Amino acid sequence: MTKDYVAISSLAMDLKRVAVGFYGDSNKTARRFSREALKRIEEIEKQDLKPYLRKYLNKLPEVLSQKDEKKIAEDALMYSTIFQNYALHN
Repeated sequence: MTKDYVAISSLAMDLKRVAVGFYGDSNKTARRFSREALKRIEEIEKQDLKPYLRKYLNKLPEVLSQKDEKKIAEDALMYSTIFQNYALHN
């Protein structure tokens, strides 16, 4: 589970950077961390996770590909908090 802890924690940080990037109009940086977050999903052993977290991981590519960058920022911040809390409590 240590590997998943690191990957989920890193995913949470990448998503937080996406949110901060789009909120601060650093769109290039936000897109780069969005790509990093999508790569990070592949590192996580999904079968070991709770079902609600698997659902969020599966929905993340759709969330990060929305047209509205402010909506991406809001969703990325929410997902970041969810993943961070999961990593801290499991």
